[in-house]
Amino acid sequence: MCYDIQAKLETQLKRARRLNQVEVIRELETELEPYLTNWHHVSGFTHPNLLIYTNETPNLPTVASWGLIPDWVKSKNQADDLRRKTVNARGESIFEKPSFRKSAQYHRCLICVDGFYEHHHRNGKIFPFFIKNKNGEPITLAGLWSNWTNRQTGEILKTFTIVTVKANPLMTEIHNNPKLKEARMPLILTNDNSESWINAFPNSKGMDEIKSIIKPSQVNLIAHTVRPLRGKHSVENSPKASEEFHYNDFNSLF
Repeated sequence: MCYDIQAKLETQLKRARRLNQVEVIRELETELEPYLTNWHHVSGFTHPNLLIYTNETPNLPTVASWGLIPDWVKSKNQADDLRRKTVNARGESIFEKPSFRKSAQYHRCLICVDGFYEHHHRNGKIFPFFIKNKNGEPITLAGLWSNWTNRQTGEILKTFTIVTVKANPLMTEIHNNPKLKEARMPLILTNDNSESWINAFPNSKGMDEIKSIIKPSQVNLIAHTVRPLRGKHSVENSPKASEEFHYNDFNSLF
């Protein structure tokens, strides 16, 4: 699963600087900055606005709301109900599920984050973890996007979902929710396959290429426990959200 992430403006700038994208840097620092929040921790179920890179404008980010609404949805009530179920999309079934199959073929995107959060269950208690790239670089997540038109107002809303896959060994240790059949994690892309993810042609060869990418990540990740992400003890959207925090009744996995 991937319901909680950290994504700050500096992360987007770091990616643009690495790729020497002068126009992206200018766009981030002038046009887009007023519309962005530095998310130290945010849940997808609040449907925050984040930056995504789509197959239509792969070199320029655009603002989109988390929780995909397919273009066939007729009413706002239906949209609000559905998008709570489309914060994530299981990579193994995105070409079959009605909510995702059009986007999987034609509308894929990248979401650059500092890291993501996941919960570990032990002895009846829940311990949140923050997971990030060991080398300190941003993590690029695979996503799907869609433009939805509110038929009552005419407003066009760009939305997205984060694709998930079976967990790698590290995430299998962390994501052990007893209510779920298997451990999951977001689909993390490398510099090599990011371009393929958003630019593959919508034909059989291109879709075979996309399907070959949908597998557990080989990116070297590290993790540590953090303060509660939910409830009255949550630090909410604060820099403290991702700081390492030790629990007296928890023995480290690592």
